[in-house]
Amino acid sequence: MDNKPLRSFLEIPYDKLEEMNLQAKKKRKDNLSEKELKEFYLNYLKKEKRLKAVTIGFSDLEGRFHMIDYDKKFFLNSYDNMTFDGSSIRGFSRQAESDLRLGIDWGAFWWLPSDIFGSGKVLIMGKINGQDGKLYQMDARGILQIYLDSLQKKYQYKIYAANEVEGFLVKGIDAEQTYNEKIGFELVSMGGYYHSLPKDTLRNFIDQAAEAQRAMGFENEKDHSEVAPSQFELNYSYVDALIAADQIQIYKLICRQVARNMGMTATFLPKPVMGINGTGMHTNISVFKKGKNLFHDMKGRGQLSDLAWKFINRILSNANDICLILNSSVNAYRRL
Repeated sequence: MDNKPLRSFLEIPYDKLEEMNLQAKKKRKDNLSEKELKEFYLNYLKKEKRLKAVTIGFSDLEGRFHMIDYDKKFFLNSYDNMTFDGSSIRGFSRQAESDLRLGIDWGAFWWLPSDIFGSGKVLIMGKINGQDGKLYQMDARGILQIYLDSLQKKYQYKIYAANEVEGFLVKGIDAEQTYNEKIGFELVSMGGYYHSLPKDTLRNFIDQAAEAQRAMGFENEKDHSEVAPSQFELNYSYVDALIAADQIQIYKLICRQVARNMGMTATFLPKPVMGINGTGMHTNISVFKKGKNLFHDMKGRGQLSDLAWKFINRILSNANDICLILNSSVNAYRRL
């Protein structure tokens, strides 16, 4: 009797995943044309028989990450004519005009760790278009992409970002949804800044999340427990701003799934526990032109250029308006 397994979907070792995702990242950073990227990945999808699904990811107006799995054969026949119900997504269309079109950003392509995402899948970021085929005004990622392209075209500016995303690991699956105000969240570790045992629960979580990040081409730098008990932060290299934005969503997704696999919850609430440090996300931004960092000036105040000081001033001057977008939840103001 033939002992061939019933299912033989793609599962790639972590070291090979890292190599493949770094190559994909390089294609994106090298500004290959949409046509070249589309041709390359379509050829791959057609040839790789062990792939069963293509996952398309997009974010809503509040920053929630949504994913739709398309059967690979269906995707190959329909990638240029896909729609979804926008009225079911927060901040998107009204029911009377619910159908939105889902385009493909062919450069934003990732091979996935099968122990986190399941076997036989790849991830591609989507573009949200209205019924008229034009960019949908609530697609924040699409707006960022257009703005970055305009800066490149008008000023030859290249914008880089490095995000430092903090979070908490708490006991129980779906701890946010089952939150009890009288009990609060139960922390998994009482260790502090850079202070956790090599094999404690928090350290094991950090190690597994860091391994998955590395496999997805994040180019890890350091990872550690943070100041508050059960708080974590995993740092990785700076990169083009649009890739950095995508990596925030993937970072959170990885952390949440790794935590769930361990019977816990990774939460990114700004202030999940009263009386200890809250959670933040530092974003380091730089502007380059022809390989030169325009924010740096050895003779400038604090070794910063006039452009850098103007940039800082604009952020601080518009802080109230920025908070409406970046800190829109009630929980954010419990940090005060």
